Formats: sequence, structure tokens, C-alpha cells
Amino acid sequence: MIKNFFIALCLWSFSASVLAIEAPDALVKRTAEDVLAVVKNDAEIQAGNQDKIFALAEEKILPNFNFDRVSRLVLGKNWTRATPDQKAAFQAEFRTLLLRTYATALSKYKNQVIEYKPLRMSEDSRTASVKTQILQPGGQPIAVDYTLAKETEAWKVYDIVIEGVSLVTNYRGQFSQEVRQNGLDSLIKKLADKNAAAKTSLAATQHN
Repeated sequence: MIKNFFIALCLWSFSASVLAIEAPDALVKRTAEDVLAVVKNDAEIQAGNQDKIFALAEEKILPNFNFDRVSRLVLGKNWTRATPDQKAAFQAEFRTLLLRTYATALSKYKNQVIEYKPLRMSEDSRTASVKTQILQPGGQPIAVDYTLAKETEAWKVYDIVIEGVSLVTNYRGQFSQEVRQNGLDSLIKKLADKNAAAKTSLAATQHN
């Protein structure tokens, strides 16, 4: 699941500079190809330059998620019970976790190709599902579905489903267990510790 998740994420992003609202499938296709072009043609990214990889993920991916909605869905009922400070702390650490995940995904690009399926729109045209398959040399295709909601100025993603496994559902299962056993503050601390450890490890790797 994690390997496929990395492969899927490295092939997708939304551009933060889009001025007009595009159809969700057109947006996914155009921006995915844009990000792939950057990754493929940037020698430093190909060589594993983590600063450039993180910058690309920060610029192209995270700003285009409906992050408030993702956070609410991931925490479920625990979101409504959280204090404003807890919500802010959770979002900060969860955002960093996702950023690291997407940066790792971008670093694993190996000439995969995306095949796009017909768009599925809800009856009220407020949500949409963009279904794709990732074709990889010597491997089975990977089904990847993006679930988007129409915002005031653009479509934004609030879930990714890979081989039938939802990003939101996957994290919600992990987080709810920790909150149930040890509380929300414990979850936030564990995310912070994990992010700090990853940052330290990255710094040590670059230094060497």
C-alpha cells in the first residue's frame, strides 16, 4: 500500500497558479503532466536534491488540497471535540507529514505513465471523482482515484483512493486508535516527534 501510495503521489499535483476554474479531469491531467515534466527534466531532482523536491511538493501539491476538510475527515468526531489550539497543532504536524510523504513520492519517479478514465461527477456537480491508472514498466497497473470538491475559485482534492484504499480512511484508522488509547495530545506529539526525527535524518544524510 505505502509503495503504491508513493508511486501514485509522485505522478499527481495541482497547479496553484490556475486563474480560471477548469473541469476536474482536465485539471488533473494538465497539472500531472506539468509536474512529471519538472521531475523528469530537473537533474538535481533526479539526483535526489531534497530541498528542490520539498519545494516542488510544497508549491504544487499541498496548497491545492482542501486541508481543513481532510483534517476533519481524518480526525472524525475527535475534530469536533478538539480545542482550537489542538486543531492548529494537529494541522501543522499532519501537513508536515503529508509534505514529507509527497516529497518522498516525487523522489521515486521512474518513468511511470498515467492513463485517465472518464470523469464521474455528482448530481449537484459539487464533487467529482477522477479515476486513473498508473502504468509502470514491468509491473501491474495501479488504480488511483482522486476525489475533489468544488470550491469558490477551484476544484480541490480531499481524498485519494489507491487500489481501493482511501488516504482519509487509512489515516483515520491509525489516528483514531491512538486518540482512543492516549488522547489527541499524544497523537499530536507522536506526529511532531516523527516529523522531527525525519528532519534530523534528512539533515544527516545531506551532510554526509
